[in-house]
Amino acid sequence: MREALLWRPRSQNRVQCELCSQYCLIKDGERGKCGVRLNQGGTLFTLVFDKVAAANLDPIEKKPLYHFLPGTTSFSIGTQGCNIACGFCQNYSLSQSPKEGRDPTGEAITPERIVATAKDLGAASISYTYSEPTIFFELVMETARLAVEEGLKNILVSNGFMTDKMLDSCKDVIHAANVDLKAFTDRFYKELCDARLNPVLDNLRHIRRLGWHLEVTSLIIPNWNDSEDELRQMAGFIANDLGKSTPWHLSRYHPTYKMTEPSTPVETLERAFAIGKEAGLEYVYLGNVPGHDSNSTKCPECGCVCIKRSGYQVAGPVREDGSCPECGHKTEGVFA
Repeated sequence: MREALLWRPRSQNRVQCELCSQYCLIKDGERGKCGVRLNQGGTLFTLVFDKVAAANLDPIEKKPLYHFLPGTTSFSIGTQGCNIACGFCQNYSLSQSPKEGRDPTGEAITPERIVATAKDLGAASISYTYSEPTIFFELVMETARLAVEEGLKNILVSNGFMTDKMLDSCKDVIHAANVDLKAFTDRFYKELCDARLNPVLDNLRHIRRLGWHLEVTSLIIPNWNDSEDELRQMAGFIANDLGKSTPWHLSRYHPTYKMTEPSTPVETLERAFAIGKEAGLEYVYLGNVPGHDSNSTKCPECGCVCIKRSGYQVAGPVREDGSCPECGHKTEGVFA
């Protein structure tokens, strides 16, 4: 075990975790909601610093990040555990096991080895993903610092339910983030995720202030977050609070874990796409819809296809400054 970061002692050997917006008050001998932070004798420990449960070389488009080093690969790692409990989690075998009382498992891989492996595989970045990187923050920090020294970029793929202290702690070593905006109601977050909406909105604004490259993903679930009013609220928030050039990924839901609702109709996603455009968003993409025309990046000025995508593959060269080959308009992002 490794002593955790971002916590403070309280009375009667309890500790207050300050890593995520659950702000768990943890009694001696117990764990936080994530299942991977343990109070032992009045000191908080992380159980997953040396337990990497998933590691793969992924196209960066799989994160999804479409405007950050397109066409490159990202060495992606994750541990078990999560600070929220989505009933539709697509990685529930990783995220939920420690929350159900089981000890987290994984391979003992050091930050030095993670960085060396990323370089050996020719990755341009390391992504902290699969479960929720907030809960393996200590591993993220140590790895990210080494990655920066070796010229690699660092990416968070997150549910956005961390604290501002966590974000500020890694402001100098993280370069990009894809954050889930799961819905625009507290009802959704409370009933389906054991979380709340406002901390996610605050953290999205904070990430924008930190200057990281930011993209937003929303999994559209029938009868839960697919109403026209809610989609307009999400699109409006992104456009007004994060910026109209912020990419919005609308992902198709499929039944998994505890959720049995039917898959999202493609027509629903296309309606959401139109709503995003009406709100002024320049870049809206549909996910989990193979072959759909919306996967490519089009110039908001002239409509030219600037980046052609087929699945997770990028076809053709990407201009290093992100400029349109027809009119020269520059797409916001990191392309070199």
